Amino acid sequence: MSTLTASRVTGRAATVTGVVRIVVGAFFVLMSLPKFPFTGSVYRHEVDAFVTFGFPESSVELFVLAAGIVELVAGVLLLVGFVTRAAALALAAVMIGAIATAGLQVGGAFHLGFAPTLLVILIVLEVVGAGAASIDKRIA
Repeated sequence: MSTLTASRVTGRAATVTGVVRIVVGAFFVLMSLPKFPFTGSVYRHEVDAFVTFGFPESSVELFVLAAGIVELVAGVLLLVGFVTRAAALALAAVMIGAIATAGLQVGGAFHLGFAPTLLVILIVLEVVGAGAASIDKRIA
């Protein structure tokens, strides 16, 4: 378990890493919420957007829900800094999917600018670990 939880940064770098991890985790938690049916018309907008991104209409709701679950669970894990590397890896896969679908179909600053930036941040978190203020640090 220690290789999953040990951080490769210390001091100020650990603090910065911890802050970035928390901000990114909060972002993914917030971005997951519209992907659940309880949000009503916002959810319908997400489903319609996923169709625009090239997902098949017959199973688009499954893809939206799956993305929402991964973003919510992994986002919460990043927020608290628990199994950070695994959470970052799962979210990196979602970002690769977002770039490959929405990025190629719609483009724009969000899909081709912000999503790749998040991907790089997630890869860094996967490599260096949780940083400061994390459950991973307490376990290691």
